[in-house]
Amino acid sequence: MAGGCSTLDRISCFVHDRFLWLLLGTYAIATEWPGAGLAVRRVSLGHVGPSGRGMNLSLPVLMLGFLLLNAGLGVKAAELRNLARRPTLLVLGLLANLTIPIVFIFIVSRVMMGWHNADEVQTILVGLALVASMPIAGSSTAWSQNADGDLALSLGLVVASTLLSPIATPVALHAVGFMAAGDYAEDLHELATRGSGTFLMVCVVVPSMVGIAVRLLVGEARLAVVRPHLKLANSANLLVLSYSNAAAALPQAIANPDWDFLGAILLVTSLLCVLAFASGGAIARWSGAEPPTRASLMYGLGMNNNGTGLVLASMALADHPRVMLPIIVYNLIQQVVAGAVGHLSRKNTRLAESVTSSPQRGQSPMVARSFVRRT
Repeated sequence: MAGGCSTLDRISCFVHDRFLWLLLGTYAIATEWPGAGLAVRRVSLGHVGPSGRGMNLSLPVLMLGFLLLNAGLGVKAAELRNLARRPTLLVLGLLANLTIPIVFIFIVSRVMMGWHNADEVQTILVGLALVASMPIAGSSTAWSQNADGDLALSLGLVVASTLLSPIATPVALHAVGFMAAGDYAEDLHELATRGSGTFLMVCVVVPSMVGIAVRLLVGEARLAVVRPHLKLANSANLLVLSYSNAAAALPQAIANPDWDFLGAILLVTSLLCVLAFASGGAIARWSGAEPPTRASLMYGLGMNNNGTGLVLASMALADHPRVMLPIIVYNLIQQVVAGAVGHLSRKNTRLAESVTSSPQRGQSPMVARSFVRRT
């Protein structure tokens, strides 16, 4: 121990503080040395469901389940019960999380009609569909907590979007399927009809609910003992899963770079991410919510469970490996935007404390607090 902080704690803090750089490192390794990542993808523990139509329990699927199990362990039932007193923002957030990305994808499909390569347009649309259709990322609660956000609302958005994903995800996939064309449209409709519901129930909903149940049975005191180990294992698991998924798409993209295609992906995914975060802020301002609520809505609408999207794409769209590129890029962009939003939230919090503690001459503390809420 040094300063009351164990070696494990220091390692966890190091990984947490530099996670974006570590994620970039895993993508770089996947580009140069994809072999181990491809080997991970080939490991299977059997199938679930009818013969010939069952779901392959590959190692990435099990790793995804562990991520969602860990997310469920972080859900406090007491925090969720607080949402019963004000469900309006939760419902608005869930509706916006489903509809705004679909509207954005429709606009992209119209704007890019004149693009010189129709296959690239379809690849981008399908990649965006998998981003938009995924439940809200569990990591959004950590970002929200770091920004002094409304943790009950953050947890509610994550849990509700996860429980609703077997319904909401097929709806989003069908919606984008009507915008897509050819084989890509068929893949999206087939995925929505046959593949996504079972996958999300087995790999997302069930592990999340098991995690919540374990937390209730074990109790916070016992869970706190193993939490540092779980946190570090979760980060390592996420990095390995990201490396494995990236190994299927990045080597080809880097070996034969199509710069206008990659530039289009970067532009479109950045616009979608910024729009999603901004939508959360707009809903909060429209409803007159406090800054903590605004932060939670921004993280909830802006951060999707892209690990789920990547695993689903690698399973159901193996014949179109480039659809993973928009998901990979969005995953990086959302981390960058989340960091920027966190910086601004902390800055606004310091401004609020400064203004409310020492208002300007002739200005009442109530007026000062009203000014901070408007900013």
